[in-house]
Amino acid sequence: MALSASLHLRQSQSLVMTPQLMQSIQLLQMTHLELNQFIAQEVEKNPLLELHGGDDEFGGSSEHGNREEAGQASGEDFGGPDEPSAQRDLYDNATATDGARLSEQLDADFGNVYQDDTAPQRADAPELLGQWKSMPGSGEGGDYDFDDFVAGRKSLRETLLEQLPFALPAASDRLIAQHLIDQLDEAGYLQAELHEVAERLGASGADVTRVLLTLQQFDPPGVFAQTLSECLAIQLRLRDRLDPAMEALVANLELLARRDFASLKKICGVDEEDLIDMLAEIRKLDPKPGTSFETSVSEAIVPDIVVRAAPDGTWLIELNPDALPRVLVNQAYYTTVSRGTEKNSADQAFLNECLQNANWLTRSLDQRARTIMKVATEIVRQQDAFLVHGVGHLRPLNLKTVADAIKMHESTVSRVTSNKYMLTPRGLFELKYFFTVSIGSAEGGDSHSAESVRHRIRTMIQQESADAVLSDDDIVDSLKQAGVDIARRTVAKYREAMNIPSSVQRRREKRALAKVSGF
Repeated sequence: MALSASLHLRQSQSLVMTPQLMQSIQLLQMTHLELNQFIAQEVEKNPLLELHGGDDEFGGSSEHGNREEAGQASGEDFGGPDEPSAQRDLYDNATATDGARLSEQLDADFGNVYQDDTAPQRADAPELLGQWKSMPGSGEGGDYDFDDFVAGRKSLRETLLEQLPFALPAASDRLIAQHLIDQLDEAGYLQAELHEVAERLGASGADVTRVLLTLQQFDPPGVFAQTLSECLAIQLRLRDRLDPAMEALVANLELLARRDFASLKKICGVDEEDLIDMLAEIRKLDPKPGTSFETSVSEAIVPDIVVRAAPDGTWLIELNPDALPRVLVNQAYYTTVSRGTEKNSADQAFLNECLQNANWLTRSLDQRARTIMKVATEIVRQQDAFLVHGVGHLRPLNLKTVADAIKMHESTVSRVTSNKYMLTPRGLFELKYFFTVSIGSAEGGDSHSAESVRHRIRTMIQQESADAVLSDDDIVDSLKQAGVDIARRTVAKYREAMNIPSSVQRRREKRALAKVSGF
């Protein structure tokens, strides 16, 4: 068989993942904070991009500032036509350099009134006055930043280190204590084995234990514990409430979690009234004493879509302007710079690349906003009953239904609904909240949403009494009477996911609470 070279013409379609396409996909699934960080990086490295914001954000003049500048330019005062002439004269005198006229009109000598405050400062501490004038915002037209005057919050480590010199005078003990402080987690628990600490520092186990017992008396009470039982015991010991009965209760917290109060009464050797008092004492303790020193700031969720009721009974759906980045391409700057780079091919290529990237970014942001709007509009259309009547009318919905309605791929809808939030009259919800599994109907009608079924289970359990606690079988029967075909194991799974104990544990807890209220 002879080998020969030949040419063939073939036509095919393929999807090439260019860097711009990958950037568009990444922008679609970014959160509000991630998008702002990404745009800030792009603006920093691309000279043709600029952020467009309000006048207040970028140093624009307010209405008062514009009036003031206009008044200075025209030489007119700011006294309105209805303002008394005497008041305008008073303002004029106040701004004049000659203070004698103001003193004569008001019959007061301001030099005598404020001499104790002003004279010593000018005479004795002129450097302090200069420092005050050099502070940010202290100049003319400046504003004070009150965050500069707020005291910083102390961390757990700083609080413990401040107490250390008063409790442990020996340098070797302080060294062990500092190492133990470094082994604390955010909750204030000790995450280290004592024998490992002793080996690492070359100290004896008795010294490490002695230092640890001293540290366990520090504030906040309960720090340096290794277990929850030890943390509660430390706090009870500092309150002088750690008697043998309380020690037995703290040592059997698993029975307390199961609401097995009958076993706890036998183990602790107390009657029902004493057990109720002990449980009330336990509730006053802090299981995580270190969390009160947490310095991380919780950030508020910024909704991407806002839904409001319209006067005609429909829904107004709009993108939140606070979540929309305003990025513009400075065409005037490009035109000015490109005139000077016509002879330099490298500079012109860099400028063209910046223009191309800037245009692509603005188009990608616009396409991102349009896609979010399409998905949100279809979700509102599908879940209209939820917005009107509540969680009980939430319909089952999947990604394919929304994707087919807006003629997009399911992966695109999945990216849009990730970490995006919608503000509705019912509250703030993530877009994925509206997508729930379908549960069949017992009467052959419309299927039910899994979230609405969980809401019904939670409502039934909240309304039960101590004498009529519903078991999982009772809940199944009630749901079937309401037209929901659900299995018992599904009810148990939903109940455990909502951290609702079993019927036996709920009965024990409700009876105990009823007796507590009786006392």
